[in-house]
Amino acid sequence: MTRLVLATRKSPLALAQAEMVAAHLRGQLGVETELLKIVTTGDQQAEWSLEQRGGKGLFTSELEAALQRNEADVAVHSTKDLPGDMPEGLAIGGYLPRADVRDMLVLRSGLDIPATIATSSPRRRMQIKLLFPNVAFTEIRGNVDTRLRKIGEQHAADGTILAAAGLKRLGIDTWPGVEFMPLSFDQMVPAVGQGAIAVQCRETDAAKFAAIFDGATARSVTMERAFQSALGGGCHTAFGAHVTAGTIYLFHESLGLRSVPLAAADIAAPAETAARILRQLGLLP
Repeated sequence: MTRLVLATRKSPLALAQAEMVAAHLRGQLGVETELLKIVTTGDQQAEWSLEQRGGKGLFTSELEAALQRNEADVAVHSTKDLPGDMPEGLAIGGYLPRADVRDMLVLRSGLDIPATIATSSPRRRMQIKLLFPNVAFTEIRGNVDTRLRKIGEQHAADGTILAAAGLKRLGIDTWPGVEFMPLSFDQMVPAVGQGAIAVQCRETDAAKFAAIFDGATARSVTMERAFQSALGGGCHTAFGAHVTAGTIYLFHESLGLRSVPLAAADIAAPAETAARILRQLGLLP
């Protein structure tokens, strides 16, 4: 294995994340790397409502197909874009160390209480409604800089919500006409896997990558994905889960926001732990 081809979306954020993975692979394995840039269905259909169409798989399936056709050796994903079910023959090789997991409220400068917030995420809508009960919602699509321009310059809405990790990876800490306000976990529970970059590979290659990625991120994301899988959640369900040291924060549309303590033994048995806690909360029979 002297050269690895990495499948990635073409967006600026996706390319920045793929370059981070490529640098890691070069440093750890001494290989050459090449990016295979792919336009996904979700990128092509910029006018689609992700809430109505269902966003899971729209940004990942073409990358996974490149792996299955042996056109790429790994695929680089934002973990929160990955569906709960893994296609046959594919696996997660590992994760880079997780970045800031929080959601970032982006408001037009000078506003304390927004009248409109642009987000297509049911998870974000339901939680931000707890902070701003009278807010109305709209949708905007596009890359991060496009969304920021639509808020700060074009005033398409009073605010939006973005992942803090994506802003950091793009080197954005200020933007004309907007202010950034990170939301704590007791204000907004992040999406499953938020802030983590997943490196997907063929199942037969998983052992080759296992030792070179971040174990702590893998443990927390595996637990979060266990909750997602147990619920069968997708883009239509307002659900969030985030594991910190000793606690899991959960948000579900029929339950609201909860935090539950976790022991080391719980994290070692993610599927069993998820089923037990979800039963205790009344989300599973």
